[in-house]
Amino acid sequence: MFYEVMEKIMDSRDVTAGGGSASAVAGAMAAGLVGMVARLSTGKGYGLSDARYLEIADELDDIAARLKRGAVEDTQSYLGIKAAFALPKSTDAEKSVRRTAVEAAAIKAASVPLENGRAAIRILELCRELEGKINAAAASDMEAGVMLAKMAAVDTALNVEANLPLIKSAEVNTEFAGAALELKNSVERG
Repeated sequence: MFYEVMEKIMDSRDVTAGGGSASAVAGAMAAGLVGMVARLSTGKGYGLSDARYLEIADELDDIAARLKRGAVEDTQSYLGIKAAFALPKSTDAEKSVRRTAVEAAAIKAASVPLENGRAAIRILELCRELEGKINAAAASDMEAGVMLAKMAAVDTALNVEANLPLIKSAEVNTEFAGAALELKNSVERG
């Protein structure tokens, strides 16, 4: 399913996989690149123990796998919103059911990129730990990973915000808005 989502992201005629899925893919690529840099830095005495480089790389491998799943989940959550909007709305009862379904789908569609964004922030935290302690031959890979992780975090925040108009519960809306702002602020602090 992941590779199907990748194909949809790159197909300008397909509207089912958008920025949320793309940002999760960017985060997965960031994790892979930074994990590779950590592995390339073992045995060289760059400032961390080999065991720590490998721990970082292993954690990044787990994050990459989680973000690949997150790309698929993001596409599925969009389809959930689409399905909710397709519900009948002829009667007051149908309208009520539809409103509830749209809000539930929007909450799911905000939750997925939020979790993907938190994973991207974790990548950036690990990048900070590796800063100045990597194999210089892999510096461009590290920089690419940092840029991809930042983009992933910011875009996931934008995707959370895109769902806010559909979330009518003020408390839930405020919680998601604050979480999206925290993602953005975490990138700016980093």
